[in-house]
Parts: sequence; structure tokens; C-alpha cells
Amino acid sequence: MNELTAEWASKAEDDYHLAGLALSAGEVPVPDGVCFHSQQCAEKYLKAYLTDNLVPFPRGHALILLLELCLPFDVNFESLRSDLESLESYAVAVRYPGFTADDDMAKAALTTATRVRAFLRVKLNLA
Repeated sequence: MNELTAEWASKAEDDYHLAGLALSAGEVPVPDGVCFHSQQCAEKYLKAYLTDNLVPFPRGHALILLLELCLPFDVNFESLRSDLESLESYAVAVRYPGFTADDDMAKAALTTATRVRAFLRVKLNLA
């Protein structure tokens, strides 16, 4: 694994841990933070995989676009499509007025990020 791939994976792990902390933040969980960091975890792991395979990708938060870039290397990425679709809107929506995540959404987002993380850690030989 090259250094940049490792850095993407490390940042993805940071987001994963922050999502977990936001969910169990004492008496006041932070559902918006859980959803945002869950999306970021998935995004950064996809970018780690693409970086490791020397595939350029555009700046942004489009998980399905990143998925499409991964598919030529491994068709098994298709199994992530519904999970990535469910996380994609959390990159922006939860950071601004007009949308607020609830506890159930937050729990679902972290569960989804956990599945995506596990899949990509295997692909990156980190499991």
C-alpha cells in the first residue's frame, strides 16, 4: 500500500471513530455528526481504494461516482450500491439548515458505514 492510500485509510478510520463517538456522546448524541462522518468514512475508503489502483477521481462527495470508478477493478463493489446510495446525501444535507437526522437515521448510517468499511478494509488488505 502506498503512502497516500494509507493516509486516505487513516482519515477514513478517523471519520469512523468520530461517527461512533457522536452516536454515544454521553446524554446528548449528535445524529447529524454520525451521519456526516459515516458518509465521510465510506467516501475516504473508496478514495483509498482508487488511489491504491492509481485511478484519478474528481473532488467531491459523490459516492456512486466513486463506486462506478471502482467497478472495472472488481465487480463485487456492486454489492455496496444501496449502502452508498443511503449515505450519499449526508455529505452535505446534515451540515445545513433544512435537514436534521434523528437517532434511527444515525444508527442506520453507522451500521451502513461499518459494512462499507469492512468490505474496503478487506480489499485494501487491512482486515
